[in-house]
Amino acid sequence: MSKKLVAYFSASGVTEDAAKKIAEASGAELYEIRPEVPYTNEDLNWQDKNSRSSVEMKNKELRPAVADNNAPVADKDVIFLGFPIWWYTAPTIVNTFLEGYDFSGKKIILFATSGSSGFGQSLPDLKKSVSSKTDIEEGILIHGKKSADEWKKWVDTLSV
Repeated sequence: MSKKLVAYFSASGVTEDAAKKIAEASGAELYEIRPEVPYTNEDLNWQDKNSRSSVEMKNKELRPAVADNNAPVADKDVIFLGFPIWWYTAPTIVNTFLEGYDFSGKKIILFATSGSSGFGQSLPDLKKSVSSKTDIEEGILIHGKKSADEWKKWVDTLSV
């Protein structure tokens, strides 16, 4: 039996809801990736090219600081990593999280929430932040809500 973690970044609560359901369906521990400086509604205004999220996503080298570096990843085999899709990729705070730990030999399964877009460049962008010895793959893209049974069926299809 593998040891699992659901780590997630959620700006509006949508990804958090999915993360909690995946943790419950998989029997995984839950960990929230929190920014050192929380995002405000103004920060998240994607229509304002000077908003914090717009500026961060324009420069893929920016790494927003996380509130802590105590995610329990060391003893985990499988990490479900969740985030909302921003500008057709993962928010750069997810890269900050990945770059803060050694995921060598671990399996990372991505899950993302989006109103309409797909994973976009998430996988290639996030692969740059982990060791080549990390197995990282797309898992599920969530548009809308799923029932507990649907989450369980998805988790059961994975070899984890």
